[in-house]
Amino acid sequence: MSIRGYIPIEKDSLPEKFEIPLGNVNYILGIDYNKTENIFTVDLFSYDNDPIVIGEALVLDERLWRDIVDDRIPSIDLVPMDESGKSSEITFQNFGVDIFLYMDDLPPNYSEPSLEGSE
Repeated sequence: MSIRGYIPIEKDSLPEKFEIPLGNVNYILGIDYNKTENIFTVDLFSYDNDPIVIGEALVLDERLWRDIVDDRIPSIDLVPMDESGKSSEITFQNFGVDIFLYMDDLPPNYSEPSLEGSE
């Protein structure tokens, strides 16, 4: 069971483009898969469809747009992660199965609640 919210992406329908609220702002995300390089990419557009960042590669456990300073970047961190810890890289086979694009909005020192004593 996931402890973070994630963005559902139908990898068999790529490329796709959709509107999404992130924080208090609506954006448009474009998701694509490059078969030759075996990478997923994300395009970020303003609600008016003005490009902000094009072709950002998804890297496991790395926040999107981490190296970009721009006030238009969403305040919520988007991070491709495998909460099960099974994967070491993003592939077409594991994306949407073990790896999802999560909204990493948990507090910095969050630890998953223990199930002890819940009998």
